[in-house]
Amino acid sequence: MPAPTPSVHNVAPAGPMPAAFFGHGTPMNALSRNRYTEAWRAFGESVPRPRAILVVSAHWYINASAVTAMAVPKTIHDFYGFPAELFAVQYPAPGDPQLAEEIADVVEPTWVGIDNDSWGIDHGTWSVLVHAFPKADIPVLQLSINATKPFDYHFELGAKLAPLRESGVLIVGSGNVVHNLRQIDWGQPDAGFDWARSFDDDVAGVMTSAPAELAMSRRHEDFALAVPTPDHFIPLLYLAGLATVAGETARVLVDGYAMGSLSMVCYTLGCHELEPTGQGGAPVLPDFPADETNI
Repeated sequence: MPAPTPSVHNVAPAGPMPAAFFGHGTPMNALSRNRYTEAWRAFGESVPRPRAILVVSAHWYINASAVTAMAVPKTIHDFYGFPAELFAVQYPAPGDPQLAEEIADVVEPTWVGIDNDSWGIDHGTWSVLVHAFPKADIPVLQLSINATKPFDYHFELGAKLAPLRESGVLIVGSGNVVHNLRQIDWGQPDAGFDWARSFDDDVAGVMTSAPAELAMSRRHEDFALAVPTPDHFIPLLYLAGLATVAGETARVLVDGYAMGSLSMVCYTLGCHELEPTGQGGAPVLPDFPADETNI
């Protein structure tokens, strides 16, 4: 009797591990099934089983570059005003202290500190991974966004992470290309303002043709509206850096809008084209002051 065909997660990658950027939207996506979460699920099912997952999340935005190194990272609920069910979500993935040291070494002479206890797995990470890797059995590390550094620094740091892909590390950016909470419109749950679409389309053109030029997107006439703060945009620079080193361009996994001023676009690198089949838009935010949230 022939042996059963192994699942894709048990197959060693023939080349570099794929990489991705996820437009994570509201944390309520963790509890939802829609076309975005189904795209995240399809991506997770399509890639070889990673040795570990390294996430650059918009929500670890501090004045330093650091990587989590705890063996058991905590699930961080870094928001308020959401249902109790969301605060009950846990993502008990292990960490990998040895890999954290390896990451610090591979990017030298850029300095990346080792964080043993201050952070963990924030919602920019777990709200996506509960769909992409629901078993939470793959080590997860986070790399902070250094808020003191310019776009070029983040692009170059992303490029320096490229050798990790060769050893089976899945590198993920998590943010939103367009992220303006002050402009959200609950009356447009699945639509985008014209300025949001204009900027999002420009970025898509860059990522799918010349990702090395992504930092130039700040010259777009709608950049200030689309990116009022850089924290959610910067994770895409890491994917652009990886793509440039690989001599490849990114592909759109899924795209769309939420509440007028959030882009839900996701990009993949080194991954065959997927065709997610989910239906429905992203969930809307609770009705509370957007400028007092951290989503």
